Amino acid sequence: MTDPESPESLVELLDLDGDGHVRTSEDIFIGHTPAQSRDRVFGGQVIAQSVIAATRTVEGDRPIHSLHGYFLRPGDVHLPITFGVERLRDGRSFSARRVHAYQKGQPILSMIASFQEPAEGLEHQIEMPSGIPAPEDLPTTAELIGKINHPIAREWAYKRPFDIRYIEPPLYFEPPAGVGQTATNALWMKTFEQLPDDPALHRAALAYGSDYTLLESVLRRHGLPWITPGMNVASLDHAMWWHRDVKVDDWLLYVQESPSSSGARGLGQGRFFTRDGVLVASVAQEGMVRVPSDRKSKFVGGVQSRIMRAAIKRDQHR
Repeated sequence: MTDPESPESLVELLDLDGDGHVRTSEDIFIGHTPAQSRDRVFGGQVIAQSVIAATRTVEGDRPIHSLHGYFLRPGDVHLPITFGVERLRDGRSFSARRVHAYQKGQPILSMIASFQEPAEGLEHQIEMPSGIPAPEDLPTTAELIGKINHPIAREWAYKRPFDIRYIEPPLYFEPPAGVGQTATNALWMKTFEQLPDDPALHRAALAYGSDYTLLESVLRRHGLPWITPGMNVASLDHAMWWHRDVKVDDWLLYVQESPSSSGARGLGQGRFFTRDGVLVASVAQEGMVRVPSDRKSKFVGGVQSRIMRAAIKRDQHR
């Protein structure tokens, strides 16, 4: 039985039911969600499970190199997720798949993914930022919020499958002091568990982790912590490109920025680098970001925020 304070196992989470022999007009697979306090399925989970489902229908050595997906409805953590994979095309070098993730007969995610046989070609990449502290010199999430007596805080501190270490102070409870409101964010991350030597699994796991924190560059630009009362943030779409092979059980630097926010939407972009500076993947996501703007909401929100921060400080000092 899994320890209630141990991280989720990505290997178990991404082990879908179905061998591809159950078909309608699609290959059918079934995914499950671990027990948790939230009602909505984490978007990165649905993306990663969709990658696994699509990968199982591609023959030969054709790893996934890109995906483009839209989150259509919130997923229910209490229900299994059915993944239907349509085989759009198998060419000489590329294969294309369309994946729909269903609950209650309706799609919660629609995604197209492309796979390619390894090939030689032109090589270049953007440089990794310099002057970044090593992950071993940064606090863990458990060290930052592990003492807070709240189910969400304890899940973030102990149940996530990724060890996440922020370069700048995180936005859990308040804007970091003295950092300034810049539309950037950066952190180190890797899985707690050692994963099997399966390149397809590592690429799916990176898709899972890529959904963490990507919209925080939007919030940093406007000085908004995650506990801002009345704020509503939801992912709308997700795009990802794998440039090179990756191992997610080794440290990766996730550098993020937001070039724009408007119309109650914010765009986040991210890049993954290995410790020795190799760019392995790029990500983009647009999210809905709604913040109360009327005076009454601002006043009530300010009072609620002070109450929450006081309660958090009490828990941290116990």
